[in-house]
Amino acid sequence: MRFPLFRIVAHVLGIVGLALLPPVLSSLRYSEGLRTVGSFAATSLACVLLAALCRLKRNTDSIPIKTSWSFFIVGGVWIGVCLVGAIPLWASGAFPSLTDAVFESISGFTTTGASVCPGVEDLPHSVNLWRCETHWLGGMGVIALAVALVPLLGIGGFRLIKAETSGPEKGRITPRIASTAKALWLIYITLTVSQAVLLRVAGLGWFDSVCHAFSTLGTGGFSTMNASVGAFGNPAVEWICTVFMLLASVNFALYYRLFSGKAGEVLKDTELRTFVALVVLAVLSVTLAASADLGGFSSALRTSAFQVASIVSTTGFMTSDYSVWRPAAQMFLFLLFMVGGCSGSTAGGVKVIRWAVLGKQLRNEFRRITHPREVTTIRINGCSGRDEIVPVVAAFVTLYAFLVLATSVAGAFAGLGLLEAISCALSMVGNIGPAFGAFGPTANYGAIPSALKWWYSFAMIAGRLEIFTMLILAGRLLSLALAPAKAVRRVVDHAET
Repeated sequence: MRFPLFRIVAHVLGIVGLALLPPVLSSLRYSEGLRTVGSFAATSLACVLLAALCRLKRNTDSIPIKTSWSFFIVGGVWIGVCLVGAIPLWASGAFPSLTDAVFESISGFTTTGASVCPGVEDLPHSVNLWRCETHWLGGMGVIALAVALVPLLGIGGFRLIKAETSGPEKGRITPRIASTAKALWLIYITLTVSQAVLLRVAGLGWFDSVCHAFSTLGTGGFSTMNASVGAFGNPAVEWICTVFMLLASVNFALYYRLFSGKAGEVLKDTELRTFVALVVLAVLSVTLAASADLGGFSSALRTSAFQVASIVSTTGFMTSDYSVWRPAAQMFLFLLFMVGGCSGSTAGGVKVIRWAVLGKQLRNEFRRITHPREVTTIRINGCSGRDEIVPVVAAFVTLYAFLVLATSVAGAFAGLGLLEAISCALSMVGNIGPAFGAFGPTANYGAIPSALKWWYSFAMIAGRLEIFTMLILAGRLLSLALAPAKAVRRVVDHAET
């Protein structure tokens, strides 16, 4: 069988190579030196040439892909993209350590936004642009972008997108998966351009506007300023970012239905209604709890709305250091670390729909106890009989909890305190970025040991690909590694018999 991984990786890297051109132009625009220009230009050229060589010998035969192999391919593509994205960060000298460059690249593509850089304002413009652009590329998904631009040579694009996108249920919004990917990316681009223009009108320069639009719509959190959005001291900018962080947290398929005249379906969406109620409740709770620390109700409302949107969307921007707020306000924010945005959005976390399903199941269990003869069922989006989704959701939440636990243990062994170990684990797996304690919104991850950075890198990719993909990939690699030993064992057993 002709292994499809190389062909898919080549096409995706070709797109990444084209995406490296804006940093090349930015480096030239700001006269950042031959080393910086060359690092981006050489990486871009190598990626584009690889894709071109793959296209020269085009094989149009359809290649059947088993579901397990689709997870293997998606995991391999994401690891490859993150490693390639680290090359210009390291080669330019912006990140002298290869470990730091890989960590920053993975944090960017997975939209985590956990930086190891103590001074982002000192970085070249091209590096900051690339950091923010990785959020934008990884937010909607590099596989989805490849399917939108290239038909992947007849390869099962739908299975690949299912392995990359978030949520317990994944379907098409158009009959063809390529058309679905194009529609979602068109909506994504439209929202990005809209925010960039609004930020420019609000007073930011074009460079900052574009970078923060990339980070916001990708729900990543990288900024061009050490103090993040708070550095601008502009209430209009804060409200714009708040609105677009929440918009990016909504299932993008709902926007397609809304633009298609199916507003009724959007209003009936269980996850959206739960998400809106959760955000309103969280904003009011944090505002009341932190109003004494934030200069009155109106200022507290703006700051609390921004911080709630930042955490629930897993973006990670900040305008105020919430680690010095009152414990009640911090507790509400900490609880949001375990929620996340909606499925089918660019946000990370467990996803609202999973908590909604578990909440409905819990309610039904109570009803069965009090009314044993009553027939209960789960209704999602107005449709009953959705009980089959409960085991899927329960399995994911269990795996998610185990990964958070394992990451917390890794942090504790690396010397982190209890609060830091747990909150950093939730932040890495949930792709949030900032944590609590020594790794709050004003800090960075540069001081943690290299071994922990590599574990956190794995946790970020696993969280972005919803855990199952990376576990299946790890199992497949382990199986391949043990294959020679198993073959030798079979030969020995056969000889003995």
